[in-house]
Amino acid sequence: MNNYEVLYIIKNTLDEEAKEAVIKRYEETVISSGGSVEKIDKWGMKKFAYPINYMNDGYYVLMNFTSLPELPKELERQMRISDDIVRYMVIRK
Repeated sequence: MNNYEVLYIIKNTLDEEAKEAVIKRYEETVISSGGSVEKIDKWGMKKFAYPINYMNDGYYVLMNFTSLPELPKELERQMRISDDIVRYMVIRK
């Protein structure tokens, strides 16, 4: 089991319920794959340094988790095809 952290930005156009649902979806992805979520840190709305896809701000979330080496690739795949995620970055600690 390896330690990872993922930082992702959720679109600012979503309401609070939808943002919580996105966060819960990725938490459940880690748990269902045999990993464990250590901490979810919701940074909230932040302004971008430059516009991304005509957006100027987004909702930042940092999640620390432990999992097998195959899970980050699957997590990145899910975030890449999601319309709710602006950017993401998975790092092995």
